[in-house]
Amino acid sequence: MPCRGNVSAEQLLVGMRELKISFSAGNYRIMTIFVSLHELIDTDYVMGTEGIQDKYVNPYTDFGFKLLFGTAMNKDLLISFLNALLFGEETVKDVTYMNTEHLGTQEYDRRAIFDVYCENEKGEKFLVEMQRGEQQFFKDRSLYYSTFPIREQGKRGPWDYELKAVYVVGILNFSFDETDNEHFHHEVKLVDLHTHKVFYDKLTFVYLEMPKFSKPEEELETMFDKWLFVLRNLSSLLERPRALQERVFNHLFEAAEIAKFSRKELSEYWESLKNFRDWYSVMKTQLKKGREEGRKEGLEEGLEKGRKEGLEKGRREMQWMNACKMKEDGMSIEMTARYSGLSEDELRELFL
Repeated sequence: MPCRGNVSAEQLLVGMRELKISFSAGNYRIMTIFVSLHELIDTDYVMGTEGIQDKYVNPYTDFGFKLLFGTAMNKDLLISFLNALLFGEETVKDVTYMNTEHLGTQEYDRRAIFDVYCENEKGEKFLVEMQRGEQQFFKDRSLYYSTFPIREQGKRGPWDYELKAVYVVGILNFSFDETDNEHFHHEVKLVDLHTHKVFYDKLTFVYLEMPKFSKPEEELETMFDKWLFVLRNLSSLLERPRALQERVFNHLFEAAEIAKFSRKELSEYWESLKNFRDWYSVMKTQLKKGREEGRKEGLEEGLEKGRKEGLEKGRREMQWMNACKMKEDGMSIEMTARYSGLSEDELRELFL
């Protein structure tokens, strides 16, 4: 008897891969495999996972990012990433996850929901955001978000206003600086414009323009390089790259393998992936539409400009022809200027 609704994600994906292989090979076993899959699991489970073909989770999805960096069981991944990004050494020893939803001080204030919010053993605060699409005021948003971990450090009673450091990290799936196609790592602090020295070193904004990172596997040197390579390419990898041999990546690839997801995790990931794909499709459509409209407007403007220039040229040529006929008929320059539309100076230059 088939065991309906009691199949692991790994069994499902193995069956789906075998199905794909059989189909590409033109083997008639495709029908048998399809039937066995249909008997093995519920129909809604098949429909809920039909779009997942990658081996590893996509970290740009809300589910994928929070799975890898926002769960206590995977906090070693976050610690390794923060050390590679901010310090280049093992400065962060441990992290404690904080509430990601924050309300303003007043009832009508806008709330803020962070992707990942934690503090280390020193009490320093870290906000880590995956910015999937460009926003007009994303820098303003980062600054606004930074106010929450600052304000919550306020203490009742006697307090000398000493603050712990706050780090806001934005992993951007877009480029905001089109003037430089290579520089992708931005570290921003409060700086004295006169001395060009850091004025306050406890508030740091870090932005990573991921589309600009293009190092291949053979050029990866630092842990920072390796983490960016993983974030950029994880969902498209078929196996673990040889360059990523550190212990932390053992955990990463194990946690990211979709075949090991529970039924609930697989369903949640599919919904998150679908939302990401829908958003990406909308953005791509809008970009294409904008380009087409720009091209159309440019063409129409060019045609209109050409039409006007052509009419003006034709009008001027007609004026010159009429002026020449008037000259041949013995009309004075004054009279020719009156009836041809040309100035007397233009006529003198033409006739003299």
